[in-house]
Amino acid sequence: MKSSKLFTPVTFGPLTLRNRTIRSAAFESMCPGNVPSDMLLNYHRSVAAGGIGMTTVAYAAVTQSGLSFDRQLWMRPEIVPGLRRLTDAIHAEGAAAGIQLGHCGNMSHKSICGCTPVGASGGFNLYSPTFVRGLRADELPEMARAYGRSVNLAREAGFNSVEIHAGHGYLISQFLSPATNHRKDEFGGSLENRMRFMDMVMEEVMKAAGNDMAILVKMNMRDGFRGGMEIDETMQVAKRLEQSGVHALVLSGGFVSKAPMYVMRGEMPIRSMTHYMTCWWLKYGVRMVGKWMIPAVPFKEAYFLEDALKFRAELKMPLIYVGGLVSRDKIDEVLDDGFEAVQMGRALLNEPGFVNRMREEENARCNCRHSNYCIARMYSIEMACHQHLNEKLPACLKKEIERIEAKG
Repeated sequence: MKSSKLFTPVTFGPLTLRNRTIRSAAFESMCPGNVPSDMLLNYHRSVAAGGIGMTTVAYAAVTQSGLSFDRQLWMRPEIVPGLRRLTDAIHAEGAAAGIQLGHCGNMSHKSICGCTPVGASGGFNLYSPTFVRGLRADELPEMARAYGRSVNLAREAGFNSVEIHAGHGYLISQFLSPATNHRKDEFGGSLENRMRFMDMVMEEVMKAAGNDMAILVKMNMRDGFRGGMEIDETMQVAKRLEQSGVHALVLSGGFVSKAPMYVMRGEMPIRSMTHYMTCWWLKYGVRMVGKWMIPAVPFKEAYFLEDALKFRAELKMPLIYVGGLVSRDKIDEVLDDGFEAVQMGRALLNEPGFVNRMREEENARCNCRHSNYCIARMYSIEMACHQHLNEKLPACLKKEIERIEAKG
């Protein structure tokens, strides 16, 4: 067998993983009422049993105003016992447990987050659609403290690691990006000013982390649309995070509200997406204009690698590669390029035991065919792979999936 780093241990700060695989913080939509469910526990236990080094629970809002879905975790003391059951189940299978913490910023609605959505700047967000209020400067220290409190709750719940979401157009990303930050105060304008809120958050996070919690940060290498951040600025963001003492960066890209398929690649199956929606006007609106609102971006294996290598060349800290990994060959190549670990999302939804199979088969490749059906249904009900459904798919959805997969 060829030599490979894949099944060697890797260390991030105080945490050592049994191998170099991490289940990425892909939103599961398995938390009705904003609390952990048995479905969430069973899914992460299956991934842990499948050989993963660490599985990451996605993504928990640090305040109620940070919720973008009604089936999303909201970090508060009442859910700690349920999360402890989850981490115990993951640990029993030999894997580490991580949780992604974030705030969705303007990508919410009063019906979900209980208030007028807040962001780096005010305005109207078509994504929800709703009016948005810009956060006042005097509200930002308390928002940063909410991240720190959530790190302490994660520790209490038995998590080994926290991943702070600073990408994909969520709140920290909204402050960083000139496309969404139109502030005229000390938190807007120059990149130095736009990084101030991130700096405040990271100060609280690192203080709460102490010496027993690994801290990862997911960030954008590019926002993925004209007027967004490009590598010249995001490299400076990465270097600032390196200085802050973060244990690893997860290098991603895209804006959920402006360039969603830049994050995930491929085509969004609009018919599947609207099939599960309950709001009639949203259902028909998305069906009519969805293809224009969510343009396809071609999928290729390891689609972020070219950009990620530029960060590898400039940074000394551990870097985690994410984006389009479905084969043992490509994972070995990424690790040989100097990345400390890899993250996978859709591959492990398709095959929770994929890591174990890679241990047995040098040329292992998962059977995910990138139809993105799992993501289409995630907006309304739990994420699931169409290849493993209990229910029968309507013929129109099967046809759509087959069409998209034939392209791939």
